[in-house]
Parts: sequence; C-alpha cells; structure tokens
Amino acid sequence: MTGTTEALSGPAAVDTAARSVTRPFYVYAVLTNTLFQRGVFVLFLQQRGFSAEQVALLQTLLYLVSGLAELPTGVIADRIGRRASIVIGQMLMAGCLLGQVAFSNYWLFLALFIGQGVGMACVSGSDTALLYDLLVRRGATAGYVKIKSRFTMLGTVTSGAAIVLGGQLQRISWGVVYVGSAACLALAVVVLMSRVPEIRGADAVDEQEDGAEKEQGDATAWRAMLRVATPALVTLVAVSGLMHATLTPYIIFTQKTLSDQGAGTALVSVVISAGFFAGGLTPLLSDRADRRIGYRVTVPVSLLTLAAALGLSGLGLVWVTIAAFLALVGIPEITAVIVDNVFNEAVPSRHRASLLSMIAFVESALIGVGYLVLGALMDGLGSSVGMATYAAVPLLACLLWLPVLFRGARVTTEIEKPTDQKTS
Repeated sequence: MTGTTEALSGPAAVDTAARSVTRPFYVYAVLTNTLFQRGVFVLFLQQRGFSAEQVALLQTLLYLVSGLAELPTGVIADRIGRRASIVIGQMLMAGCLLGQVAFSNYWLFLALFIGQGVGMACVSGSDTALLYDLLVRRGATAGYVKIKSRFTMLGTVTSGAAIVLGGQLQRISWGVVYVGSAACLALAVVVLMSRVPEIRGADAVDEQEDGAEKEQGDATAWRAMLRVATPALVTLVAVSGLMHATLTPYIIFTQKTLSDQGAGTALVSVVISAGFFAGGLTPLLSDRADRRIGYRVTVPVSLLTLAAALGLSGLGLVWVTIAAFLALVGIPEITAVIVDNVFNEAVPSRHRASLLSMIAFVESALIGVGYLVLGALMDGLGSSVGMATYAAVPLLACLLWLPVLFRGARVTTEIEKPTDQKTS
C-alpha cells in the first residue's frame, strides 16, 4: 500500500491532476480569443466615421470603466463564485459586440463600450483566480507558470488566426465578423459551465486557518491587500500597469500607424495577426525565463524593448515599423506571465479575485489613460512621431523599477506555516 501511495503522489499524479484542471481552460482560452474583429476594429470604427481621437476616447472609456468596475466585480466573484462572474462578463461582452455592428451612432457606441468594460471587469481576476485555486486544490501550483504560458500561447495564437480570418470575413460583411466573435464567446460560456467547477473565496485552501490567521479569515479585501502590500509589490503593480499601458495601445494603434505609412488593410491584418502569433509563442519561454533570469530582470528588458519598438515606429518607414512590431511585441508577454505568477503567490485565496481585480484596476486605468495620451499624440504630431514620443512611458516605468532591481526588495510576503503542516 505504501508503494502505491508513493506512486500516486509522485510527479505523474500531479501532472494528471493539473491536466484535468487545465484542459477545459485551454478550450476556453481558444474560444474567448476567437475575436475576428480584434485586428481590424480600428478600421471598422474609422469606417463608421470616427476620428483617431474618438477611437482613443472609446478605448479609454473601455479601460477606465473596466478599471472602476474591477473592485466591485472582484468582491462579487469572491462572494457568488468566480465561474459565475466569468459567465456574466462573457455574455455581456458578446451582447455589446452585437450592438456595435448593429448601430453607428457615436453616443450608442459610448454606452456599448461601457457595457463591454464592465464585462471585461467581470472576467478579469476571476479567470486567473479560478484557475489558480483549482490548481491549489489539486496540489499542482508548482507548474502554474508553464500552465499560464500555454494558456496565454493558445489565446494569442488563436487571436492571430482569428485576425487573419477577420480580414477575410470582412470582405463578406462586418456583421459576419462581429456575430462570429459573439458566438465564440457564447460557446466559451458553455464549456465553462459544463466542464469547470465553481469556486468561491470562502472555499480558500491555501491560507493558514489556525491561530491569528484564522481570526483574520473574514477580513475585507482591503485589509488583506494592506497585509501583503510590500513597497516592492506596489512598485511592481505600477510598473506592470505602465507596461500594459504601453503594450496594449501600441498593438492597437499600430493598425493606424501602418495604414498612415502606406500599408493596405489586408497587409495590416496580416501584420497584426503575425504579431499575435509572435506574442503567443514567446510566452512558452516564460518558465525558462522565470527559472534562469527571474522577474526582476525580465521587467526592465521588456520595458526597454517596448521603448525601442515605439522609437523605430517613429521613423515613418512602413517595413521598419513592421519589423520592429514582429520582432519585439512578444517579449513583454513573457514578463506578463511571470508577473502574473508573482501576483498569485502574493495574495491569499480567500480574497484572490478581489485582490487581483484591484491590481487589474490599476492596469486598466493606466491603459485607458495610455490610449487617450497616445491617441492625442498621434492626432497632434502624426502617427509616427506620436508613437516615438510615447516611448517616454516605458522608460519612466524602467526608472521606477531600478530601486527594486538593485536593492533586491521582496515582492511577496509569505505566510509561514508550522513545521508539522509543512511536513504533512
């Protein structure tokens, strides 16, 4: 019996447990990223008659609303269930996509983007919390970086394929593009409801439940955040937010930059698609980068990479812009996976969705402001010069990170468990 128990508790058993958790999540990642409009939606909005500044305002509103909604939706996810929050968010986003293709009034688009932002907030934090806690239940969190990198890879590669298809489907009609995206989100909900169990914050399994920690078990998410918020963690949240506030607008507005530099719609869709493929494959290096380099070094490398990409786009040469985009856009995705693991390790299960939503709030707010700033720069200075000027943002983030890099400050605050618990 002892030999059997040891065999079942070995690495093979852990891998089997992890696969049982991750398979439906991988299918979910594919379906939720089959968004045919993602690579050409800026062109869609321009065809609706919206200026670059109006497009930037829509994107800013989307992320600001998403950021503001992160806090209540995170608490709700911990209370009513993380799967339920994801389902609500995906269905809301599907409905907003259908509305965008059905109407052309700018004020209605503002309302639809608000709804889409709330939907994003319902999903953000909840999906990662659900995946991580299910892995905790199976004792398989050691492989989270590898699992998350595959999850990210599937999502971004699917996005790339969907963008290529979106460019082709647009020849039929914009309706086919947007209805197809909404249908895939609905299918993702079906997979989630049928294959993934529900979990709530009260089902926490990675916190110490005795002594002083048990007394704090019902503490609010705000108090939980104060307990884990080391100066290095706060810096990492800010720097990660600035990295995303650079990467996300850069990817989206590269569509306009390429168009202004002379690239046609078909070429733009192919380039953006290829960028998503690059961004999908590079996260597979996350586990190796985490073990050999660590997040302290990958963070500034990613920031300098983004600054270089923006600067090269400012030369106004379409093929230089394409080369920079394809060569450099995937590197920050490696850092995003590694940093996501750091955040999950830093926060307790009971409030994981709430705390991750707080972090996502900061990132969403900065992304929203980033869209507004980059849109204004591109309208005022031209798309190429505006891109180059925006390189100041990742450089600023890199400066903020230098104290953590050189002082070696701790990001996570580990809760030590008694020796007997560790042994068991």
